[in-house]
Amino acid sequence: MQRKSVVLVSILSVVLFVPSVLVAQVAVRGETVHTMAGAPIKDGVVLIREGKIDRVGPASSVSIPDGFRVLTAKVVTPGLIDAHTVVGIAGYLNQPHDQEQLEPSAPMQPELRAMDAYDARARLVEWLREFGITTIHTGHAPGALISGRTMIVKTRGANVEEAVLVPDAMVAATLGDSARAEDRKAPGTRAKMVAMLRTELVKAQGYLDKQASGDENKPDRDLRLEVFAKMLRRELPILVTAHRSQDILTAIRLAKEFDLRLVLDGAAESYLVSEQIRASGYPVILHPTMYRAGGETENLTMEAASRLKAANILFALQSGYESYVPKTRVVLFEAAVAAANGLSFEEAFATITIDAARLLGIDDRVGSLEAGKDGDVALYDGDPFEYTSHCVGTVIEGEVVSEVVR
Repeated sequence: MQRKSVVLVSILSVVLFVPSVLVAQVAVRGETVHTMAGAPIKDGVVLIREGKIDRVGPASSVSIPDGFRVLTAKVVTPGLIDAHTVVGIAGYLNQPHDQEQLEPSAPMQPELRAMDAYDARARLVEWLREFGITTIHTGHAPGALISGRTMIVKTRGANVEEAVLVPDAMVAATLGDSARAEDRKAPGTRAKMVAMLRTELVKAQGYLDKQASGDENKPDRDLRLEVFAKMLRRELPILVTAHRSQDILTAIRLAKEFDLRLVLDGAAESYLVSEQIRASGYPVILHPTMYRAGGETENLTMEAASRLKAANILFALQSGYESYVPKTRVVLFEAAVAAANGLSFEEAFATITIDAARLLGIDDRVGSLEAGKDGDVALYDGDPFEYTSHCVGTVIEGEVVSEVVR
């Protein structure tokens, strides 16, 4: 007789996912509530009505109305934000069919949209929300001069339309060794990279001028130039992945030349040029704290986050892109290590909540627990930065998308 395989399921912890059922009225009670909008609240309550936060405060002053579903935890925080990832574009398998993060056929393809490749049902999306991550800035990966555009989504929904928060967020670009083309194709040097970008920006300016001239012979639509034109009109920021200090300064110089909205990404050597970054006013989506040191990141430091904080630079942490399983880092752990290397708890937690929201321009909806904002909440059975703690519940706009029953 053929033996049947036996699957052992822990009776101590069962994770339940109910993404299709919206609970419009939820009360989340925590022994400690970190609102990220003020001091932590002891024995606090977060009331969520119709997907939005209605009230936040001590249990002694916030009564829970009848009919509300009540969730409890030791620690309650805003839903976490991953400021830069490729989850939903790159899948969890090391197979070509679920690796959509980079199109290698050309060095510059700003016309590629993350929305056209995002898989809302991807296993990694589900996995991230188990850790309390409710919002991600995702899209085409570094590795090409311009790889495409990014988007901001919630980690729920059956399709991209249900998940999307910002459909067109940034233009993803790369300066440095990883943007070099092979087989003597362009760009082969740093100077060529910048020359190619400058050329397209000049073309886009001419494209805008002709469109605004009122001439009957207006140019036909050009998807690539339309994106560069949006950058020139400051409608779309350019997200430049640059690790070497020379590439960071080049990105700043190019952005100043064309008056672009720039977000520095990766920036392993940012601490070497922190004065110039602060003077520029541009924010940084810093590399994951535990990023491996080698090649362009050989000079990284785990103290990069604390050094940027000391320099008064707005920055957030990211999970980045992993080429091997499990295919993505978890920003909760990256922030925890940053806290062990110079940041306070509140400072480190801000890099994956309110500071990330401010950098991405979505702090009117997410990043802190305040009345009127989205009902995105993460629940933990202990200090979120302790590896022995667990996320025991995740709520997105009043919907319980992950819950651990013990």
